Amino acid sequence: MRYAVISDIHSNSEALEAVLADVATQDIDKYLSTGDVVGYGADPEACLSRLRALDPVVVAGNHDWAVAGRLSLDFFNAYAREAIEWTRGRLDSESVRWLASLPLTAKVGEITLAHATVHGPENFDYLLTAYDAHLSLEVLDTAVCFVGHSHVPVTFSQNGTVTFSFATEIDLAGCAKAIVNAGSVGQPRDGNPHASYGVYDSDERRVVVRRVPYDIASASRKILAAGLPQILAERLWHGK
Repeated sequence: MRYAVISDIHSNSEALEAVLADVATQDIDKYLSTGDVVGYGADPEACLSRLRALDPVVVAGNHDWAVAGRLSLDFFNAYAREAIEWTRGRLDSESVRWLASLPLTAKVGEITLAHATVHGPENFDYLLTAYDAHLSLEVLDTAVCFVGHSHVPVTFSQNGTVTFSFATEIDLAGCAKAIVNAGSVGQPRDGNPHASYGVYDSDERRVVVRRVPYDIASASRKILAAGLPQILAERLWHGK
């Protein structure tokens, strides 16, 4: 099976459409999403509709649950809170119910999905270090886990010790377990503004992180026209 792993769309329809055009060239069997479909960007309903039409397996991101009222806004900075409140006013009730129904984790064969961590998914902590990965790898009961949340593509592998790699092509055949972040579609934060997503071949146990340019100018203009914080538009240009 070949999976497209899409995370942290954050209401950026320009980035999502560019990614899906690239996915169409990759002979994909199934779509997976590690959450945060909404938040920050100006096209929440369009992104939800587009993603749901793909019949993906999706887990909840912190912004998804916050928009649906399942997570307190106290956990967010001022810019994120403003975007969440704005988003609530742009979604129909069915979309909100769908966001509220999303689980914290899911399994698809040998794959686990979580937005943040496996060992405490409800806390929405960032998985940034080898120690963070160790805590999740200790409880992971599948060969591979895909996460999001940090918006930074990185792979943590366990084979006796926990190592990490920022490589864009990762062979997992030689490791016992791995946690992979394929980066963010709608708001990359690794210094590269191009949209990021992953392709996982479960037969070969190989992950490829693909970067896709998109119309940042249009996405940025929409954020400003919506009256959302200017920083949410500016950061798209810098991948931060």
